[in-house]
Amino acid sequence: MDQAERLRNIIKKQDFKADHERVAKVITVTSGKGGVGKTSLSVNLAIQLGRLGKRVVVFDADFGLANIEIMLGIRPKYNLADLMYRGKSIEDIITYGPENIGFISGGSGINELANLTRDQVFSMVHRLGDLDRIADVVIVDTGAGISDTVLEFVAASEEVLLVATPEPTSITDAYALLKTLNKKASYRPEKTVVKMVANQVRGESEAAELFEKLGIVVEKFLDIKVEFLGSVPYNRNMQRAIMRQAPVSISDPESDSARAVKNIARCLEDVMTKKADKGGIVKLFSSVIRMRFMK
Repeated sequence: MDQAERLRNIIKKQDFKADHERVAKVITVTSGKGGVGKTSLSVNLAIQLGRLGKRVVVFDADFGLANIEIMLGIRPKYNLADLMYRGKSIEDIITYGPENIGFISGGSGINELANLTRDQVFSMVHRLGDLDRIADVVIVDTGAGISDTVLEFVAASEEVLLVATPEPTSITDAYALLKTLNKKASYRPEKTVVKMVANQVRGESEAAELFEKLGIVVEKFLDIKVEFLGSVPYNRNMQRAIMRQAPVSISDPESDSARAVKNIARCLEDVMTKKADKGGIVKLFSSVIRMRFMK
């Protein structure tokens, strides 16, 4: 029996559940291609939600890269592998950045899960479940594009923010991501809410046009409903902030871009007060594990 088969047998016998009533709101941020400002949105959204009184942790699921830590200019001491293999707690692997926003480096990612023993799998999910106690909101920043890992996190999520720009390739790639997602057997459109954020737009009319372009083809050809969450205007200060490793919500809090992200955070907060997350981080990761190894 190979390692993957052994893990499949473990998963079949286990029903992973949070061991406490309150669970964190999980928001997965994704995009069809790189360079659309996905990670910048994740970081600034975390800061704005923090200012609304939420305890926020960003999980960097762009495995193998280090986009969050590069953007914040902070190098974490530990990552997910330290929790998986070296007995570190969830508190140990959270690094705190500006305004007490926590982030977790995914390290080499979930590909190493097949090497875990039964006890290590249970321990990992249980420790990740501690995020439900530590955080009110967990923002999962996926990789860009249509990799298996990106699709697994998106399909496992109850709320997904899809970031796109007016650039034609961004719209095409966003549609390709949704089209591929729609074909996954594990995807349940009734359980996953997809909300589009129009980024780097030059006015509300361009944002509306972008959403219309994507929405028309999605509604016509796919069994997916996409909602419009909001837009973030193009702003040179945003690009400068990225270069300086200082989120625009901190470096230029009164800019149009920062205020736009603040409005998006308020919209998400309104949803949180009306509808509680059902599964939290335990449900997310257990679903991802099942998708990865129950094929």
